[in-house]
Amino acid sequence: MNVLLIGGGGREHAIAYALAQSKLLGQLFVAPGNAGTAMVGTNLDLNPLDFDAVASLALKKNIQLIIVGPEQPLVDGIGDHFIRDPRLSHIQVFGPSAKAALLEGSKEFAKAFMRRHQVPTASARSFNIAEIAEAKEFLGTLKPPYVLKADGLAAGKGVIIANHISQAHQALEDMLVKEKFGRASQVVVIEEFLHGEECSVFAITDGKRFKLLPPAKDYKRANDGDQGLNTGGMGCVSPVPFADQQFMEKVTRRIVIPTINGIEKENLDYKGFLFFGLMNVKGDPYVVEYNVRMGDPEAQVVIPRLKNDLLEMCLNTVNGKLKDYTVLTDQQYAVSVIAASGGYPEKYEKGKVINGLDQVEQAIVYHAGTREDKGKVLTNGGRVLAVTAIDKSLAMARKNAYHAVEKIHFDNMFYRRDIGGELDTKD
Repeated sequence: MNVLLIGGGGREHAIAYALAQSKLLGQLFVAPGNAGTAMVGTNLDLNPLDFDAVASLALKKNIQLIIVGPEQPLVDGIGDHFIRDPRLSHIQVFGPSAKAALLEGSKEFAKAFMRRHQVPTASARSFNIAEIAEAKEFLGTLKPPYVLKADGLAAGKGVIIANHISQAHQALEDMLVKEKFGRASQVVVIEEFLHGEECSVFAITDGKRFKLLPPAKDYKRANDGDQGLNTGGMGCVSPVPFADQQFMEKVTRRIVIPTINGIEKENLDYKGFLFFGLMNVKGDPYVVEYNVRMGDPEAQVVIPRLKNDLLEMCLNTVNGKLKDYTVLTDQQYAVSVIAASGGYPEKYEKGKVINGLDQVEQAIVYHAGTREDKGKVLTNGGRVLAVTAIDKSLAMARKNAYHAVEKIHFDNMFYRRDIGGELDTKD
């Protein structure tokens, strides 16, 4: 069958790489893709948010399944677009409806959903520009640090953690009055800070049933020791040692099952990945956020550990056949290290020639912010590459990942040197 994959980052290369190995695949198209996806499929110069253009291409290329990588097309309703049009209704979309995608698209919606279905999360209230005085009063009832979140999508950068009340007041003004995150911060969610260890848990769901995928831990800060600015993620590890059987049983019983039951009860059309951003607070899981797609860079460690045919998995999901489906997981460790452009997550330059890709051994190089020009691979984003190694021990997976990263060079390249270090007892 012919498949269209929407997106152009590291997550999409990881998905494309796995899809290309499927016995069910005919042709794979990626829109817009990157230099990595071009090696396993056909890139298309197409705006994923132009749904009419996506529909025309899908009909022209005889696409039977669309897999949506990033969140924006889902929040904007790409799935609904295909359901509404009789000419397109035969084309299945792996991804939730716009209403279901509000679980990521609106922090306020997600918090209310969790309250309705008794999903454990930090206590929170939301405020608009007319309620700044009330918001400041509410901040005064909390203990530092203070967590302020833009309600809408802000490219993973809409969360501010302030250590002092004055900083929290300034952040509130920046978000609501100065529109620091544009429309995304017209409403700000203020919540209590949870102390613990973060991890990400993933599921595939048809809106009624679900299957869990391997958990992962990503590293958001730009610099070693969790210092520096927040980023989209500078590396990732799977599995997570503290996410043991006992912890995962709590996650399933207290969080995943109530969430899926809530989705079904509220008639949310949901067929796709569901991402639970969790905090482990003294052994108890709390939801920090929902995402309605696979994570990035989590995809680059979770997908390589799956023994299943990824396309078959997606088809079982959209066809409602998860009841008897079994997810098979490689028990080895996967470690992914992001090679980023100097200056990221703030201003950075593009167009740097990437050298050494052909020298990498014992690792997979997933492309994120790259493009090809006249036979050369150039940087084209802040997070450029995700270098993933898999081994039976965390220590060897880390060693191989870093050995591979050291083979790669481009001007002003940087990466964290401590990914997985605190989890590695031999480190």
